[in-house]
Amino acid sequence: MQMRDVWQRFVTSGADFGICGAPRRTFWITVAAVAVNTAVVDTLAVISTLHGNPHLGLLEPVIWEGSSWVTLVLSFVIIWGGYWIAPPNRLSWRLLFHVPFALAFFIGHVGGFVLLRKIAYWAMGSRYVFGPFWPNVLYEAGKDSLAYGLTIAALAFVSYLVRQQRRAVPRLQTFDIRDGTKLNRVLIENILAVSSAGNYAEFSLRDGRTLCMRSSLSALERELAPHGFLRSHRSWLVNAAAVTALRAEGSGDYAVSLGALTVPLSRRFPATLAKLRAQ
Repeated sequence: MQMRDVWQRFVTSGADFGICGAPRRTFWITVAAVAVNTAVVDTLAVISTLHGNPHLGLLEPVIWEGSSWVTLVLSFVIIWGGYWIAPPNRLSWRLLFHVPFALAFFIGHVGGFVLLRKIAYWAMGSRYVFGPFWPNVLYEAGKDSLAYGLTIAALAFVSYLVRQQRRAVPRLQTFDIRDGTKLNRVLIENILAVSSAGNYAEFSLRDGRTLCMRSSLSALERELAPHGFLRSHRSWLVNAAAVTALRAEGSGDYAVSLGALTVPLSRRFPATLAKLRAQ
């Protein structure tokens, strides 16, 4: 991968940056775990500080640890950037990108909590001093380097678990469309959409055919939802993987293109719109 490709991978859309699908799950699971774990550690630090220095009172230790927690969680996106550009699943020159990302994380975390502490102390009519400067900088750099490395490892582990979970989900390769005594076995990927037609459901196929099956749309939605089908209208299901375009129709409604087929997307299904936009 050329340097230009690495840069484009980082600065382009949210999908390129990994905030969709399995990467999105990896991001949010890990950031939640980091937030909870750090909150526990910081709470214990407050308790330990009060035990050793009871004269301090509660407010200052809470400001110290709380400011560190807030800026660490906000700086998580920097660690995610390093992970997304250079995942630690193989040796590569791109692993060198972790050096500037770790430095950026350290600056963002320490600079952030120093600023928050100064603001909090100013609001109390006092002054916060980050000192002695160099011993504190080296101490925080060591802690943040360890935090960066452990978080990268956590991201890799969570990503592995998410991939294993996705593989464990049974995925139908074919679907049987029964019309009376006649059975049509079609590939799931060849079903573009399903629409309600009274007591029947009509399957619109990629080759232009329309097949009917006696079934409610709700029953088919439950069966096909695990395989990427979304309710776009009270009378329509669409195969998200087959969507080629979205077009605004006004009043919050959209038209969904699936090749030559166009089906409605009602404003009553905002979750479907969000999922289709995130693809």
